[in-house]
Amino acid sequence: MEINNQSIIGKIVAENYKAASVFKKYKIDFCCNGNRSIADASRKKQMDEDTLINELKEATGEKNQGEIDFKSFPLDLLVDYIEKTHHRYIDSKIPEITPYLDKIVSVHGDNHPELYEVERLFKESAGDLTAHLRKEELMLFPYIRQLVKEQISGEKKPVTKIGDAAEYIALMEDEHETEGERFRNISELTDDYTPPSDACNTYRVTLSLLQEFEEDLHRHIHLENNILFPKAIALTEAMTD
Repeated sequence: MEINNQSIIGKIVAENYKAASVFKKYKIDFCCNGNRSIADASRKKQMDEDTLINELKEATGEKNQGEIDFKSFPLDLLVDYIEKTHHRYIDSKIPEITPYLDKIVSVHGDNHPELYEVERLFKESAGDLTAHLRKEELMLFPYIRQLVKEQISGEKKPVTKIGDAAEYIALMEDEHETEGERFRNISELTDDYTPPSDACNTYRVTLSLLQEFEEDLHRHIHLENNILFPKAIALTEAMTD
């Protein structure tokens, strides 16, 4: 994979997820804002683009044997993976993290008032993400599965209840951006999930869970924005022609 200053960051990560660690190091959003070039991302971060390119080349030079090539997944398999891995993760972690947040806000909120905003942002995210997942599971993912089924059988593009597939996918991407922004704020409020000196074990566990949640969300959104959605739109257009 050739990487230069015009390479698109989302496509780089789609080719090799090891690039994600480099973008994360410099706080470059590769999931919600993955359609930017290396040059654009470097300019925004006021950093030397050659430094970024060299680190990306080093990180992606050799693929780990255990690294999954999601680009090679059939669309229906990728949908199944996202739903069973990332959707289930979110559904299980929201009820786990919420009481932890409630507890540390009640105990540490006076000394760390930023926790009130963290709690508000997370609970907003929990509600919106839950609704978002159901929209994908009940509307978009069944359409993609049917699209693949019809492609295999040689039939025409299936009728969809979601209207124009590209427009519905754009709506999903907008919702992804909202969640990405919320967690950027949470990360800033917690100093990149760094426990303060007076943090108890519950405080530390809560920050670790929030950081893990954000990292999983980044990979989740990346798989959809940079791999699943473009391939679904391309297939839809191919079957329309």
